[in-house]
Amino acid sequence: MKTLMPFILSYYNKEVVNKICCKYGIKPMDALRKFLQSETYRMLVDENLEMWEFSPIGIFDMWENEQITGDPQNSLYLRRDEYV
Repeated sequence: MKTLMPFILSYYNKEVVNKICCKYGIKPMDALRKFLQSETYRMLVDENLEMWEFSPIGIFDMWENEQITGDPQNSLYLRRDEYV
């Protein structure tokens, strides 16, 4: 498994962690830890999945769905069903 270049990951980390902090009132280091330990992050760093095509909002939505349902693939950004 190849991983994304560090500057791309840094951008996503910053943006997603900021969204987690703002929405849930979590301290930045705790938000970063939660994000880095998620399945969403493991998917993001896998270059074969080409997740860099998603906006940080899409990645945040995947992370949030993972926290709620246990599966980041429940995100509307991935399902692309009639509700999008």
